[in-house]
Amino acid sequence: MFIDGANLYAAARSLGFDIDYKRLRDGFASEGRLVRAFYYTALVEDQEYSPIRPLVDWLDYNGYTMVTKPTKEFTDASGRRKIKGNMDIELAIDVMEMAERVDHILLFSGDGDFRRLVEAVQRKGVRVSVISTVRSQPPMVADELRRQADNFIELQDLAPSIARVHHHREPMGNPGAPGVPDMPSQGGPYANF
Repeated sequence: MFIDGANLYAAARSLGFDIDYKRLRDGFASEGRLVRAFYYTALVEDQEYSPIRPLVDWLDYNGYTMVTKPTKEFTDASGRRKIKGNMDIELAIDVMEMAERVDHILLFSGDGDFRRLVEAVQRKGVRVSVISTVRSQPPMVADELRRQADNFIELQDLAPSIARVHHHREPMGNPGAPGVPDMPSQGGPYANF
């Protein structure tokens, strides 16, 4: 599994759900022999608190291989401060290295820049499934990537089995009162995802 973190997050958000990464990993692991689950994301280093840091830490402790790098800050031609954190080359290198050891790659991204990567690993005899969405407005998967893949899996179709479940419960002794939102099914650091 090769997960373009920012791309998958944006695709799931556009469809209106959050991903339960334990369910995601376990679901695909039950379908075959999962060799490795890579997650790629850029991190802003100088922030006191990064909203993605708890997710990164949880994934790192729960079966994912984290590939991170610091974002780069620059000023564009009109003087605006911009932050850049592209992980495409890291993902591509890892896919090419792992292609020798696997027969099927799951690419969680809709980025059209990966079309040539998919084509290259297919020439090595590796099947590639792309997981993204065409049901968002605009679609989150590039048409050329979708056409190149051996199999396209619509992210919305996976939602029932990978979406984070938000539990609501009634307060004790007050039937009919509004539920308490976001009661996670599991405790610990995973409760935040």
